[in-house]
Amino acid sequence: IRNNLYGSYAFRVACGGIGRAVPAQSHHTPPNCVSPIIIIGMTSNSNSQVFRPELIPRRGEMIAWVSTLLLLVGWFVLRQTHQVNPAIPIFAIFLLLAASSISLGNWVDRHTYIRLEHQGITFHNGLRHVQLRWDQVERVEVLPSNWGDNIEVFSDSAHFKFRTLHVVNAQGKNLGRMGFEQGEQILQHILEQSGLQASHRQDSGYYYARH
Repeated sequence: IRNNLYGSYAFRVACGGIGRAVPAQSHHTPPNCVSPIIIIGMTSNSNSQVFRPELIPRRGEMIAWVSTLLLLVGWFVLRQTHQVNPAIPIFAIFLLLAASSISLGNWVDRHTYIRLEHQGITFHNGLRHVQLRWDQVERVEVLPSNWGDNIEVFSDSAHFKFRTLHVVNAQGKNLGRMGFEQGEQILQHILEQSGLQASHRQDSGYYYARH
């Protein structure tokens, strides 16, 4: 987050200090009740604020590529002795696809950002670029999940989605963080600026639209 874009000291206090994690919540503030971070964060001298997602540790990516390389080397050696198990090339292809998918996901995360401005919102992830004025935002869907809430923003001609913060834990250990640390505040700002109101709620999630 670029601290100099929202130059309000009160904004930093409301956040609990720049750089501190804001835990993802399972409930959402009604559209007409805006989080204090949105109300006092905007100043007359500020134009935009940029948010970037948490980056997943790249250890899994490295393990996948090393495993793929070792399997390919073993496959090559076995071929010299004409003792190749038919399952080896299939497993090698599977590992190659998995490693490529992990690398692509990490690359997308490193190039993802959300920019909030007075006139609208911009989403970019290296593969897609969506820029909307606030009056173009027609609908927002929030789908809670065990990996952070999935938030999808729709206009008549485009859409994008992002995830709120989720901390990955296994056996009592913190393995990493994913999603946007201030995803809840981003959602509240979108609802306030676009004028969307709660439309209906289903078992699968929350929906906001224009009335």
